Amino acid sequence: MTNKATAIDQQLNRTKLLLLDVDGVLTNGSIIYNDEGIETKAFNVKDGLGLRLLMEAGIKVGIATGRSSEALYKRCRDLKIKKEYIFDNVKDKAAILDMIAEQTDVSSEDMAFIGDDLPDISMMKKIGLPIAVADAHNTVIEHAAMVTEAKGGKGAVREVCEAILKARGIWKDILEKFL
Repeated sequence: MTNKATAIDQQLNRTKLLLLDVDGVLTNGSIIYNDEGIETKAFNVKDGLGLRLLMEAGIKVGIATGRSSEALYKRCRDLKIKKEYIFDNVKDKAAILDMIAEQTDVSSEDMAFIGDDLPDISMMKKIGLPIAVADAHNTVIEHAAMVTEAKGGKGAVREVCEAILKARGIWKDILEKFL
């Protein structure tokens, strides 16, 4: 294992809060409006299970996104992500980092954040583990300590959840529940 891989595993193990951008991370980045002008989103069910497993293991999950939608709130309710951990309509993600730390009782060094586009860079520069999805903007990838193999909305979040659980040494125990 390389020094970089070891450092990433250590940071994954240290992670107490996984923050997520939405469009391009939890979704494939498409924004769909129906004939009534209501926005809909498609979420990956495997990402959802990964997030549930993470929360069951005691790791907090939060949202930091520049947009807001009822579809997001519905998905968060389904996954049991606490409403107070949803930070939407955020224009400067780094500017709310202190508020997120206070509300979640997690220091920025113990946070991981998954992003995909330019507005995510400010937060990525200030947290313990900045992560980019495989199809993120090149500049975002340059600021990431870890890049997923999967694309946004296509299992990237699940990949990170499993990596955190494996780094903590509890992945095998979780698998046993399903076998």
